[in-house]
Amino acid sequence: MNGEPTFEIAQSGDRLKLVAGGAWTTDHADRLESLVDATTLKADGTRAAAIDVAGIERIDTFGAWLIERTVRRFKDAGAAAELTAVPDRFAGMFDRIHSVNREAPAALGGRGGLLGWLNGIGRSAEQVGDDLTALVDMLGAVALALMRAIARPRMFRLTSVVHHLDRVGWQAIGIILLMTFLIGAIIAQQGIFNFRKFGAEDYVVNLVGILITREIGVLIVAIMIAGRSGSSYTAELGSMKMREEIDALRTMGVDPVDVLVLPRVLALVIALPILTFIGSMAALFGGELVAALYGSMSPAMYLTRLRDVVTLNDFEVGMIKAPVMALVVGIVACTEGMRVQGSAESLGLQTTASVVKSIFLVIVLDGLFAIFFAAIGK
Repeated sequence: MNGEPTFEIAQSGDRLKLVAGGAWTTDHADRLESLVDATTLKADGTRAAAIDVAGIERIDTFGAWLIERTVRRFKDAGAAAELTAVPDRFAGMFDRIHSVNREAPAALGGRGGLLGWLNGIGRSAEQVGDDLTALVDMLGAVALALMRAIARPRMFRLTSVVHHLDRVGWQAIGIILLMTFLIGAIIAQQGIFNFRKFGAEDYVVNLVGILITREIGVLIVAIMIAGRSGSSYTAELGSMKMREEIDALRTMGVDPVDVLVLPRVLALVIALPILTFIGSMAALFGGELVAALYGSMSPAMYLTRLRDVVTLNDFEVGMIKAPVMALVVGIVACTEGMRVQGSAESLGLQTTASVVKSIFLVIVLDGLFAIFFAAIGK
């Protein structure tokens, strides 16, 4: 043979025999396409077709797919089609090609009406279950990493914890002070504006003091940290995942949770209570400034009333929430970072998901804490 591909047709009534020969490779792509197109025109009206491939000298996946496509075209037309005389050296390739794309592609459009609505609910519930499983898995991995660090203190990466503590704690003080100061000032201004209608401007101290120390202080700081540091954690781990640095750590026998996740989570757990205290003080100062300028309340009167209204119990409630919220933010951020795939789009999606899920869980936790403390009378 001269190597040129051939595809000869021998027809006997409604039975067809096709004989392939030569080189069925991409070098002869144009000729092979024309041969196959001419052959498949005879599919209609054919009851049976046998494709003899014994004469093929060379073949690649392109040629094997053209033959498989011919077989499927005859079967779609209602004919019984099969390959015959397959050389042993080509049998594996034909078997592999035969198993590709056997299922029809899913429809692009979703089902409408009630079924579509129920299908959406089911998929959402499945996604929530997957997310919760991933979070619990990460929480367990962090707990095990902490136990290993306690058992072998020399393996604990204190330098990494200090580095992340500087980033999520010290470097965040400025923005935390500014935002909480403004929040406290706004709450005080609105409280004075509305209490003035009843001649009860003094009660703005009750509003600002209890609301800031118990609820708003820790909640605002946790939300800001979720957006500032949580997104940073997810982006950093996701970038490492894309560059296969995390796989390299596993190849070297190093657990990425020990090296990357545990220091970040511990830094958040340490930093958030400190930032909550600083933020609460800034918010109270903002409330005092507005009360003095807008409500004509002296600083001494504001502080005296604040001592009478805000108890140590209120302060404890706010501070107890802080490390729990920090743990949730850290776990969610690191989990989403580890779920990044090998594309920039995946990195953006997981970073967005990290911030949204962290803020949602922080708000839910705050509500659960409020219910719990109310139930125990604290």
